[in-house]
Amino acid sequence: MTRAGFTALDEELKLLKSVERPAVIRAIAEAREHGDLSENAEYHAAREKQSFIEGRVKELEALISLAEVIDPTKFSGSIKFGATVTLVDEDTDKELTYQIVGEPEADIEHGMLNIRSPLARALIGKDEGDSVEVKTPGGQRSYEVVSVRFI
Repeated sequence: MTRAGFTALDEELKLLKSVERPAVIRAIAEAREHGDLSENAEYHAAREKQSFIEGRVKELEALISLAEVIDPTKFSGSIKFGATVTLVDEDTDKELTYQIVGEPEADIEHGMLNIRSPLARALIGKDEGDSVEVKTPGGQRSYEVVSVRFI
């Protein structure tokens, strides 16, 4: 994963451990004070949130412990992991820019393209000026690679 992706996951983990976890523990204690737990919706909601937080903490700890942080600025040449790629949709002439990143940091709405996605797999190894055909759920799409940067 990229340094930015690693940092974002690490910050989320710290937030969960230092803010969210203590807050939910306080909420559970407060809900217990209200008496009968079997019909206490606040208690059940807090326990459900605690379960989610603990699951996410374990997931983040595993991702972080196994992460290999890669610095894309040390790369050049054809498209590979970490590349920031500007494409033009050959059908609509719409310009799109994506950075190819690891699965945990992928967020298509923010231009972070999962390396396992069909588009990223089609782009790997291509250069500026190349055309790429991609089979998507919406049908076949064609893109032209306008630029490849490693930032």
